[in-house]
Amino acid sequence: MLSVLVIDDDAEVLSVTRLFLERFGNMKVRTAGSTKESLAFLNDQAFDAIIVDYDMPEINGIEFLKILRSKGDLTPVIIFTGVGGEYTAIEALNNGANFYLKKGEDIQPQLREMADMIRRAVEGKTLGRGIGTTQKLLSDAVHFFREPAFAIDRDGKVIAWNDGMAALSGVGAGDMIGKKDYEYAVPFFGRKVPMLMDMVFEDPAIIRQNNYSIIAQEQGTITAWTKSTGTDGGEQILWMKATPLFDGRGIFIGIIGAIRDITHTVGTVLLDPQASEGAGPEKTGVPTGQGKMFDRLLGRSKANYMEGLRLYYREGRYEDAIAAFDRALEIDPSHAFAWHDRAVCLRALERNEEALASVTKALELAPADEEILFTCAETLQKIGILMNDDKILSAAVDAFNRLLEKNPENADAWNNMGICVQEMNRDDLARQYFDRARDLKKFKKDRVRKRNLETIV
Repeated sequence: MLSVLVIDDDAEVLSVTRLFLERFGNMKVRTAGSTKESLAFLNDQAFDAIIVDYDMPEINGIEFLKILRSKGDLTPVIIFTGVGGEYTAIEALNNGANFYLKKGEDIQPQLREMADMIRRAVEGKTLGRGIGTTQKLLSDAVHFFREPAFAIDRDGKVIAWNDGMAALSGVGAGDMIGKKDYEYAVPFFGRKVPMLMDMVFEDPAIIRQNNYSIIAQEQGTITAWTKSTGTDGGEQILWMKATPLFDGRGIFIGIIGAIRDITHTVGTVLLDPQASEGAGPEKTGVPTGQGKMFDRLLGRSKANYMEGLRLYYREGRYEDAIAAFDRALEIDPSHAFAWHDRAVCLRALERNEEALASVTKALELAPADEEILFTCAETLQKIGILMNDDKILSAAVDAFNRLLEKNPENADAWNNMGICVQEMNRDDLARQYFDRARDLKKFKKDRVRKRNLETIV
């Protein structure tokens, strides 16, 4: 019988996971509520596998993994993550995790997959991780991405090409897997040329000579943008990020690259929400709609807004909802929540820069509203994590601080602020914020001021 340690600060998750693995996985399970507690007894007790939540209040799952591996402990580890997304997957793989599993609302399929991962990880420990297994993990990481992404192996051969990449390039995975010699550049540049991922080990000067403008370069990961010609013959601006991948022994196994077309969002202000002051609807793609007094008096703005609210909240039809909000704003551009809810829809579609511009306008109109402040901060947080940009994360922290000045009992704001500073490698400060959020939840003092959309709709 396999012995498994499960670490999570959610008692309900621990209970359900233990019950499932013991009853259906035929495993002996020990649970722990913190990574710090686990490290204390791991010196005296060994397990066949360890499951650890990424978002822990003291030592997060990745830091826990680093500590284990630094001690020479090769126990298979599976990172169970509800935050951080694809970038957590990369960090987990680079630090020697055997698998990573994303949390979701429907836990039963995840637990079945977890049990299968445990068996495969234990088997891999016994047999050794071959190149095929390593490439399978690399392929899994790519498909974990929500944005267009692909991976090449050490020889420059495509080994993964996700659905987002197929949609962006117009080339399906079946036609691209196995191709090499820069074939993957043809859909974007019309010819075989080195892309950003082919230059991750090059000097920045070489990257710039290949017409890339570097946004950030840290610990091997490069973010940059470049220009190409779109399918319509017009200029296209491509955002790219490339990360080399290594196995638990530090051996280079391949490179993951992510691509986004930012042609229509490149002008959006990201770093300073106040820089968009005075920006009218025309700056976020919404017509100004002058002379709409009669429509406003007849309630057409409100009717369009309510239609948008229903479309996104009840039906999840984000594109249609955005169109309805745009109609409302054409009539009445002073409708703060139309701007706000428009931003929520844009963010759901991963159009994060546009979402930030829209919620910034909402904040100009209602600077004291906690819900709008939270959405603005959360959007900055998401962009900062995706771009690995401390300046944007600092802007998110400032926004969360503004909210907490108004309502210091918002546990989610404390928790998210902790995530931001943790991403900025300020673990001690992050721990204080996580503790504050946990205490508010524990003593039932959490207080959130936001609309009840169910009642409104």
